[in-house]
Amino acid sequence: MWTRHHKKRKLGRLVLPLIAVAFLSYFGYHSIHGGYGLKATEQFDRQIVERQARLDELTKQRTTLEKEVQLMSDGSLERDMLDEKARLALNMSRSDEIVIFHRMTN
Repeated sequence: MWTRHHKKRKLGRLVLPLIAVAFLSYFGYHSIHGGYGLKATEQFDRQIVERQARLDELTKQRTTLEKEVQLMSDGSLERDMLDEKARLALNMSRSDEIVIFHRMTN
């Protein structure tokens, strides 16, 4: 009776560790460089700071505009506010006035 003996392959021992290394490498790379990784989180934090500064600027501008609207639509118009807005819209001034140009930043 003949018996066959199989040699144990060295490749069989390496398959599972190679698959594990491949998975760990893939997920490790994407945890740093992926769309929700560490570098993307830093970029999101920078955007939050920039957008918060922009929001603060726009909020300040809105409160200024609301104050101007309140002065104009209070039922009794402020003469100075009405005069200022009319001169600005018509681009006119008297000869004895000094004009100081103030440009609002957006």
